[in-house]
This record gives sequence, C-alpha cells and structure tokens, in this order.
Amino acid sequence: MSPKKAGVVTRVVTKRSLIDKANSTIVIAAGVAAFLVVFSLVSAKGLVGKISYQQDVISKKKAAKEQLEKNMKSRDTLVRAYQAFSSTSRNVIDGSTVGSGDRDGENGKIILDALPSKYDFPALTSSLEKLAQQQSIVASNLSGTDDEVAQQEQAGSASPQPIPIPFSITVAGSHLQIENFVMSFERSIRPIQIQTLSLSAGDDGLSAAISAETYYQPEKILEVKKEVYKK
Repeated sequence: MSPKKAGVVTRVVTKRSLIDKANSTIVIAAGVAAFLVVFSLVSAKGLVGKISYQQDVISKKKAAKEQLEKNMKSRDTLVRAYQAFSSTSRNVIDGSTVGSGDRDGENGKIILDALPSKYDFPALTSSLEKLAQQQSIVASNLSGTDDEVAQQEQAGSASPQPIPIPFSITVAGSHLQIENFVMSFERSIRPIQIQTLSLSAGDDGLSAAISAETYYQPEKILEVKKEVYKK
C-alpha cells in the first residue's frame, strides 16, 4: 500500500473514532440529564408535599392556639363568677355563709352537698332522719339498696349524668307534720323526687309511706387530648 493510501485510511479511522466518541458522550450526557430531570421532579414533589404538610400543621397549631386563648378567657370569667357566687353574705338556701347552722355554709359546699360525686347511702339515711327530727315526726322503715360496691364502678367521665338512688320511708304524725315533712323535700338542698305516697289513718294519727329517689353524679373529668396529625 502506498503511503498516500495509508494516510487516507488513517484519517478515515480517526474520524470514525471521533464520531463514535462523540456519540458516546452525547448518550452519557443525555442519560445524566434524564437522571437529573427525574431526580429533580421527585425531589420537587417531595418538597411540595412537605410544604403542604407544614402549612397544615401551622394551620392546626394556630387553631389550637386560638382555642386555648378562648379557654383561658372562659376560665377567667368562670373564676370571677364563682367568686361572686361564693362571696355573698347569704347563701342560696337563705342561710349564713359563715355560720354553722343547718342552713349555713358557702354556696360552693352547698352545691356539692346537693349533688354529691360519690354514692353514699348511709349519708342519705342520716339526712332523711335529720329532716324527720326537724319536723318532730316519727320515721320508720327507712330502706333502700346500699349498692355502694356496684356503684364504685361508675367512674368519672367528660359528660357525667345523674344516677338515681331510690329509697322508701314511713313517717307517722299529725296531718300538719306529714305535710311539713313532704314539703321539706322541696326545700332540701338534695334533689328528691317522690314516686309514690300512701296515706293511712289510725287512732294515733296519720301514717305516710313514701317511695322516692335522690341522685348523685360522678365526677366530671376534664380531658386534655394530644392529637398527632398525619397526612
């Protein structure tokens, strides 16, 4: 082969090598570019999702802060109302707030005594016997179901409801004494609802058999909840 032909072949081979090298470079560059585009899109999607999540979290925190501020204002209003309610010189049953008589005591204590948070049947019988003594009337057959063990299962809740305590009692005396005794249920700080009342007359006067019920209400529990926000 002549030197001239050899030079031509060498130049052709060199051009093909350069073309192949350029093609390889283009393919690699296109692959890298495609990878960068896909990576950028995936990253952008994740970033947008995080931004949206953070915005939702900020919105919920703002709502919680506003609710907390409202609760604080309500608390202050409640404290002032309670202070005004308990600082009067006469209580809700027209007794002295500083005395020690049957109708005396602070309004807060009277309200708690009116609807106790614990089931206590012996305390109820003591109250009924005291009412009878105040009317100088003879009380007998005071009965009911001392259900303290079962009632212990009534735990406090966020929305407690009054639970009835049924009882029955028989009183004997004059017509006026029995009438005053029944009226004392209406004046009692404990809510008492008469279910049945049966009167019978004898040589010694009247006798009244009364079936009624009073109530207690389990404690109210204030629940502070934590919410984990997921999206």
